[in-house]
Amino acid sequence: MSQMEHPWSMEDEWFARGVQTVCGVDEAGAGPLMGPVYAAAVILPPHLLIDGLNDSKKLTEKRRDALYDIIVDKAVAWSVARVEAAEIDATDILSARMKAMQLAIDGLSVRPDMALIDGNRDKGKTARINTPHTCVVGGDGRSESIAAASILAKVSRDRYVTEVLDKEYPQYQFARHKGYGTKLHYAMLDWYGPCPEHRMTFLKKWEAKR
Repeated sequence: MSQMEHPWSMEDEWFARGVQTVCGVDEAGAGPLMGPVYAAAVILPPHLLIDGLNDSKKLTEKRRDALYDIIVDKAVAWSVARVEAAEIDATDILSARMKAMQLAIDGLSVRPDMALIDGNRDKGKTARINTPHTCVVGGDGRSESIAAASILAKVSRDRYVTEVLDKEYPQYQFARHKGYGTKLHYAMLDWYGPCPEHRMTFLKKWEAKR
């Protein structure tokens, strides 16, 4: 890590326009069949280079864990939020993602002037991003703070699934598949049926086959 110019450009573009505080926002867990969707917001010091920082999906679990500790130590502010499976079912996954992202922004101890939102969506049927923002397609490869947010969201969700939900519902072996629609997960669903943490709106095809 060093205080030097970094190759990421998104934050620098906004700093050049006179924006003082920029946060990156990303989510994790939109695709799994169970559990909450997580989001994180991160404000990094300008021009901080974190060695090895990348889209969380391109990193090993060990590397994500190491970067998580660095990010929470070096960030000006960071926040993680989640929306539960029951609310995902009651609304829809897009709305839940947008709500989690706005909750993460609202949880920051420093109010951002601009939020960089990973992806191309900023609103769902029941929730939207209210903070001044711009959507960044492929943001976790173009913005250091979005990449940092992707790591905090992913690690936070994986830890919750592994350390809490896997212990509450050991029969599903959540720690092994993190709730995604793997062969093992569907086999456990066939055997035990769904638990309260399952997103029933994600199981319609499975239910139709029963």
